[in-house]
Amino acid sequence: MTETGKGKGDFIRKARLMRSARSIAVAAVILSLATPQAFAQYSGMSMRTGPSMNVGPRININPTIRPNIGYDGYDRIRPKPRPYIVREYDGPPADYYDDPPPNYRKKQQPNKNAGKKSAPVAADNTYVAKEVLIEIAGTPTDAQADELARRHRLTRVQSQNFPLTNSTFFRWRITDSRSVDTVVRELVAGGNVKAAQRNNIFKLQQDATPAGAKSQGDPVQYALAKMRLPEAHALSVGADVTIAVIDSGIDVTHPELAGVITGTFDALNNGEGPHPHGTSIAGVIASHARLMGTAPSSHLLAIRAFGSQKSGAESTSFLILKSLDYALAKNARIINMSFAGPHDPAMERGLAAAAAKGIVLVAAAGNAGVKSPPLYPAADRNVIAVTATDQSDRLFVQSNRGSYVAISAPGVDILSPAPDGKYQMSSGTSLSAAYVSGVAALMIARNPGISSADVRATLTSTARDLGPKGRDDQFGAGQADAFSAVSAVIPAPVAAASDDTSKR
Repeated sequence: MTETGKGKGDFIRKARLMRSARSIAVAAVILSLATPQAFAQYSGMSMRTGPSMNVGPRININPTIRPNIGYDGYDRIRPKPRPYIVREYDGPPADYYDDPPPNYRKKQQPNKNAGKKSAPVAADNTYVAKEVLIEIAGTPTDAQADELARRHRLTRVQSQNFPLTNSTFFRWRITDSRSVDTVVRELVAGGNVKAAQRNNIFKLQQDATPAGAKSQGDPVQYALAKMRLPEAHALSVGADVTIAVIDSGIDVTHPELAGVITGTFDALNNGEGPHPHGTSIAGVIASHARLMGTAPSSHLLAIRAFGSQKSGAESTSFLILKSLDYALAKNARIINMSFAGPHDPAMERGLAAAAAKGIVLVAAAGNAGVKSPPLYPAADRNVIAVTATDQSDRLFVQSNRGSYVAISAPGVDILSPAPDGKYQMSSGTSLSAAYVSGVAALMIARNPGISSADVRATLTSTARDLGPKGRDDQFGAGQADAFSAVSAVIPAPVAAASDDTSKR
């Protein structure tokens, strides 16, 4: 029994030693496994608080982390190589700079275009720089206008009252570094003006035929046969219909225009002489000497709104509005606008007012090509947009395209008057617009009671279809047919002869 008890005691002691050894081994294993996690956790905290940069003077790059900022997703598997960590911004990484703080010279990254010359940024030439156009309802006093100018730090350049829109327009110059669009927003936000906008630039739509260029056929007025003008003239010659030509200077002394100019207006008022563009447009409409104009007995208002520039004759919103106002004051039935530019809200309102008075508005579709956006005033809903064709009924290559194109007319290699009694050959949608204005005059002379809407509808319904069948974005309804258009107009009834009282 004694041996048995002793053996039992030894067994118990051995068991205890084994349990202790096992406990020590387990603890060692746990410690060995826990240490990397703790290190990783510490490393993670170090990353979150930002690395220590040994670059130049020490700066505090450890952001204060708000207690509520979460780190959700830190240990989720994401497709991005780095975990998404929400933290406060503590500056760019150390390799972002060539020079250490506080100089902060940005590190120059390799440039794949190094050595190549960068193209200069083109100036926006669609509006007058440092100038804003402002519309005020009614007729404000000089004191009211000056107060508004002081409030917005502007200098008045010019003003004009427009009965057409029952408002006064001001050209004001920006004398500080603010942009035109910034000043426009400030004026509109101020609420003391009816409208404010850029003073947009418009360009004439005619190109002179290059010297030595080969003509697309007989240059001597092929348009006459194309549009059947001689036949149309047997019915109407446009007698006494007033057409306002808003353009560059017109040579009113040219033999082709003798007796047809019944009014002149110089919106620029700078004494500039006649210009090839305006003279040719007037000639296409009303020539009657060596050439045959579209409406040779019409009356023209020669309105000079375009002045010569290096890039060609140009005008502005303000000048064109003045010209529209003059045309209405002189009771024009048709306004020819052989120019194009950007959308213009002030002009849009002026054209709407003119259309409401029954005036036929005709404009060049534009010579900016197939990729051009719609140009104005042709793209205005109240305007008949005209594109150009050549002797083979092909579209003028530089013509604009679009759903706003209403009709086409000859406009390539057109022989027309030039200043100083000369003649010229030129091309463009400008000339096509002039042909359509002339046809409209023939229709109105045949029946002065015809509405502007009926003029447009008749022009398009009698046009000779070109291109894809039906209306298309290249030729519109087709090429204008003067004889068909005039024939479709019912003549005004002849006034009954008065009774002859001499026999009574």
